[in-house]
Amino acid sequence: MDTQSAAALWQQLWQGLRGAEPLPALSFLQPDSFSSAFAVSELAATSIGLASQAVSDLLGRPAPVGINVRLASRWFQHSVIPLNRPPAALWDPFAGDYATADGWIRLHTNAPHHRAAMEQVLGQQTDRAALAQRVSQWQAAALEQAVIEAGGCAAQMRSEQQWLQHPQGLAVSNEALIAQQACGDAPTPDWQLPPARPLLGVRVLDLTRIIAGPVATRFLASLGAQVLRIDPYGWEEPTLEEDITYGKRCARLDIKSKAGRAQLRDLIKHADVMVHGYRADALEKLGLDAESRRKLAPGLVDVSLNAWGWSGPWRNRRGFDSLVQMGCGIAEQGMIWSGNAKPTPLPVQALDHATGYMMAAAVLEGMRQRRENHVGWQAQLSLARTARLLQQFGASPQQPQHGIMAQHDDALPTVEINAWGIAERLRAAVYLPGTPMICATPGVKLGSSAASW
Repeated sequence: MDTQSAAALWQQLWQGLRGAEPLPALSFLQPDSFSSAFAVSELAATSIGLASQAVSDLLGRPAPVGINVRLASRWFQHSVIPLNRPPAALWDPFAGDYATADGWIRLHTNAPHHRAAMEQVLGQQTDRAALAQRVSQWQAAALEQAVIEAGGCAAQMRSEQQWLQHPQGLAVSNEALIAQQACGDAPTPDWQLPPARPLLGVRVLDLTRIIAGPVATRFLASLGAQVLRIDPYGWEEPTLEEDITYGKRCARLDIKSKAGRAQLRDLIKHADVMVHGYRADALEKLGLDAESRRKLAPGLVDVSLNAWGWSGPWRNRRGFDSLVQMGCGIAEQGMIWSGNAKPTPLPVQALDHATGYMMAAAVLEGMRQRRENHVGWQAQLSLARTARLLQQFGASPQQPQHGIMAQHDDALPTVEINAWGIAERLRAAVYLPGTPMICATPGVKLGSSAASW
């Protein structure tokens, strides 16, 4: 582990959440780290540390936070280890990086409609080799734009310098890591905050998908929160479902329908926390802008995420961790650092996971603000701004001594039996005295519960 990078990241994360308040100590145990051009394990430890420190502050205890760096790194990979079956495949067969006529592009095709959009531009191909041949005839920028206009997801590989000169890169560089503010007066909540289950009875409405938002709400569930995740009909996440639904209830709603919107409004009205990851203006178009949400639930802690940032020309562009890594220069820097001839991303989806824990920290800070100052709270984060943090403060030019090694006691002592079979679940990477972080229920299928509290 690179101690300088860890210290720099911890300071920036803390300032992002709490400004100029004194920096608390964070102790690091088992400092094994990933091999990467960037301080990925250090980011894992400090982002989980930030969320954990926010728990301690909400409880009003000066308890020291200790982070197992090796376990934090493993949580950035996955939290569940299937025992009676192979792990789920992470990528669609056509997802990945392809050489173009003038560089590289990444195509994200995991969702069926995103794959269909790619095929609208490039045609249906028999295999990756055939698709690679088709891609090689395009200029990267032109293909990126064509796929985006078709409703798909793609990112040209850019250098860090190219990104910083790009209108979106310029916009993101001027954004706060965690943009947060108080929002109106609020009644005193009746949260009991028992140290063993601090969020017991707290209702968290989860309108997020894929990784970052679900990581945030999974962390809240491990503290006892009642998390209700809402997905549209037809949406599936077979590669991630078992991992990120741990401790939650999952339901479906068509929020574009009149009845679905009415039901969503009722859920918001009775929520303490709302975490959402729609594109920047999606809820506004449905008549559920920030002010409308506050009117429904005075004192709501409202935390939102998008991929490319909250200002600039790409604020409403679809995006995922792997695309942001390509677009902002991380994959290109990794290629140079490793001496590879192709894009070299981070060893894990670190932007997603780190942003998820920062979102959880923002929720907990919002809850603290509501209890102490009787206000609602709003926070916004983005994958692109987390990427900028890592580029500025997470350079790791040296190879780690050991790497990430699994150990026999990494998992909880009891197995998890869920809809997929039998599995082990990682134990928490955090040591916070008196507050075990463990979910009460196993992973569940999307749409397995009713859309009600």
